[in-house]
Amino acid sequence: MYNLTINDLLAKIAEYNTEEMEVIAKAYSYAEELHKGQKRQSGEDYITHPLNVAYILADMHADKDTVCAGLLHDTLEDTSITKEDIASIFNKNVANLVDGVTKISKMNFSSKQDQNLANTRKIITSITEDVRIIIIKLADRLHNMRTLQFKSEFKQKENAMETMDIFVPLAYYIGAYRIKCELEDLALQYLYPDKYKRMEDIKLRIEEDSKRCLKEMLQTINGILNNKDIPHEIKVRTKNIYGIYKKMEQGHKLSDIHDLLSLKIMVDTIANCYQTLGLIHSKYHPINDKFKDYIYNPKTNMYRSLHTTVFGEEDRLVQTQIRTFDMDKVASFGLTAYWDINKGEARNVMQQDLKDKYQFFKSLIEINSAFSDNQEFVSQVKRELFADKVYVYTPKGEIVELPKGSTAIDFAYKIHSNIGNTMVSAIVNDQPVEADYVLQNKDRVRIITDVLSYGPREEWLDKVKTTKAKRKIREFNK
Repeated sequence: MYNLTINDLLAKIAEYNTEEMEVIAKAYSYAEELHKGQKRQSGEDYITHPLNVAYILADMHADKDTVCAGLLHDTLEDTSITKEDIASIFNKNVANLVDGVTKISKMNFSSKQDQNLANTRKIITSITEDVRIIIIKLADRLHNMRTLQFKSEFKQKENAMETMDIFVPLAYYIGAYRIKCELEDLALQYLYPDKYKRMEDIKLRIEEDSKRCLKEMLQTINGILNNKDIPHEIKVRTKNIYGIYKKMEQGHKLSDIHDLLSLKIMVDTIANCYQTLGLIHSKYHPINDKFKDYIYNPKTNMYRSLHTTVFGEEDRLVQTQIRTFDMDKVASFGLTAYWDINKGEARNVMQQDLKDKYQFFKSLIEINSAFSDNQEFVSQVKRELFADKVYVYTPKGEIVELPKGSTAIDFAYKIHSNIGNTMVSAIVNDQPVEADYVLQNKDRVRIITDVLSYGPREEWLDKVKTTKAKRKIREFNK
């Protein structure tokens, strides 16, 4: 949205939070005054950027402090005001959020690279202080990517690479799928314009070809659910352009991609999710090995839904995703959905859930305490958290996320330090394996321990991928 005005922002705020409009209008006037005379490379007044960032945040129903910080997010960097000024005019929360998204100044570094590494670390670790800092950074990056055409080609590629390396994984980890998908598509457009164009054409062709089939299924399922008095809503979704590109780069044929087309069915209760699943299977034949229950076994970023791939009209494969309305908010917006679901308490619930439920959070804290050097920290985060992953199961069926190439030793330490320290071997998919067996997706892993065991060997250090496993092995061998 280009010619956005403060009235558009206030209208968006009014949809969910009429009490806070005055303070948001005040933050806008303050930011506009501070950025007066500054221009973007597009030639527009600079204020259009913070306004767009605030609008993206308001679209997620962000709280007033977050929207105000979105409006003020560049003021510490680009104007003469201080953090203390923001705290006295607004409040400490807003000041901390703005400070959290502000780059560390060049003055403190001998090279541009050192400054970049320190800032990357600051962004990534800010999630441990207040996840809202990351959410503002994602909104900031999204608007910058949407207006990237005004930058030089070198800058476009540099920003697109950084977006794929840092911001897409962060959006994935907090479950913000909509932002993640748009960032992926925008980055691909600048990194590989020809491939992007080809995938875009494929996507449009798929949508055109499958219109009739999806419309037919939509009407049929609507009728079935109405007959059973199940309150529901159904949406049609096609895989994003980058998603199709990635599958095809991995050597899949278009006809093999079972989730190219999806029907998202939202119902009111968990019981009705399972009833809906039965009703769909009674009408459309499912592919047995494509069924996933993420409701009782959520993904590691708390995504919950039932997935089943069925043969739709004209024998087309259609993935059906069945979830409650609240699960759908989390599926689209991740942690940011809490602004809607936990009004008023959202920020505290976000931080608490991050600590208690998100596996990557513990790994991040581990890496942060292990590496004082910024370059080593960023490299390890990219290797351990932002690279390809494997998902394996505990004996109880819980999903464990590890970096690709991890061994059974990494798994043991992820479960508990004592299990790692007393491990002698493992059973994977009912077969005995050595401790350094490299885990594959969907492996079921049980660790065999012995309290009288020799303990972790020093040579295990070369076999493990995770920071926690390395630290525990070193501590034991001291």
